[in-house]
Amino acid sequence: MLNARPAELVERLATPHHARAALRELLALRENALEAVQAGLRHPDAAVRYSCCRFLDHFVAPEGWDDLVGMLDDPAAGVRSAALHSLACDRCKEGDLPERGKVLPDALRLLADDPDPHVRAMAIEVVGRFVHERDEAKAALDAVIAHDPSPAVRKKARWFAPGGPIFNRTRPKPRRAGRAG
Repeated sequence: MLNARPAELVERLATPHHARAALRELLALRENALEAVQAGLRHPDAAVRYSCCRFLDHFVAPEGWDDLVGMLDDPAAGVRSAALHSLACDRCKEGDLPERGKVLPDALRLLADDPDPHVRAMAIEVVGRFVHERDEAKAALDAVIAHDPSPAVRKKARWFAPGGPIFNRTRPKPRRAGRAG
């Protein structure tokens, strides 16, 4: 597969025994693979769309942000979950991150309505990023804690809700008063 063009590598993502190596090569190509990966988000095979979301977890560009947000409506739960991760995770990213506030309405919708518990659990990570500043994020987590059918989803929501360990760890630091001199 060495020296394969990005579009060929995206096609190889559909073949299970080639997918891992193809993704590795796409990641090595970095921004040079962005155009082919963004086109791969419209591939008929869910495995390709999933891997393209995983690539964008590392190299999302501002012009591709809306494409990634569009994957939140993908028919495959794994693709929706990978897109949510890519939109929420800062650890994997290189470069400047696009505006995240646009994602909250979609994450709230998925948290409330998605039939897949893994997708709802990943939506908690996006909603949890806003819980310190947005009342609708706190209300959504409270609703999940009270009513979600999945014990694992309810537990994760408690981590991000006020009083939970992730909420406490990510709480903004209070501003220090300036010293008069």
